Amino acid sequence: MESSDIGWTGLALSLSLVAVALALSLWQGLKLEWQLIVGSVRGLAQLLLVGLALTLVFDESQPLIWSWIWVVAMLVFAAFTVRRQARRLPNAVPVAFVAHGASVAVCLAVAFGAGMFPLEAQTLIPIAGMMIGNSMRATVVTARSVVGDVAERSDEIEARLALGQSRWDAIRPVIRRAIQLGIIPQIEATRALGIVVLPGAMTGLILAGVDPIDAVQVQVAIMFLILGAAAVTTTIVGLFASRAFTTPDHRLVAPARVTS
Repeated sequence: MESSDIGWTGLALSLSLVAVALALSLWQGLKLEWQLIVGSVRGLAQLLLVGLALTLVFDESQPLIWSWIWVVAMLVFAAFTVRRQARRLPNAVPVAFVAHGASVAVCLAVAFGAGMFPLEAQTLIPIAGMMIGNSMRATVVTARSVVGDVAERSDEIEARLALGQSRWDAIRPVIRRAIQLGIIPQIEATRALGIVVLPGAMTGLILAGVDPIDAVQVQVAIMFLILGAAAVTTTIVGLFASRAFTTPDHRLVAPARVTS
């Protein structure tokens, strides 16, 4: 099977489905027309810019350090995204950066240290991006859950502290639930592999003409790495939150209010 050549004509034709979405929005009065237009144009522009940048980075004459700089930039962007979506988590930027950095370090060490993939720009950036992108969603869910539960269950936590429990034991049920909520969606996605959806990496490889069994091996390895990345990031965020919302003398610290 030959790889497809969509070209600008195919890309333009694919935009017809956006027109269908616009028509449905107008018909049903959803008032999503502007969001659809802006989202489509912005997504196209961003991906084209990324594609141009990756073309330069993937050049065989370029040193691998540029790829590592790209990975660090993704970590920084992910950290600020977590802060924007979980604004009541104290020190969200450094915590998210450390959490994602640790998960990426572990997963890349396994992926490249075990020889699963060759260490080059074409593998380093996509794999790191998948680790960061998926674990970022898990991090946001965990952070929001911790903040919300600490605020709603403050009486329960303070009662545990009053009964003599340490700050770790008093807040542990909240942290445990937050980590579970962060990891469960990734577990469900892993369980649905091949039954509900054909994942992106596997689909791309098959479209490129790779043997389906080889594509499955790559996809399964990536999904396991993503699951591990989500587990590491959510655990680090949960452990930090247990310290951020309690004091060394075993008192509860209420989440700060955020004004709009």
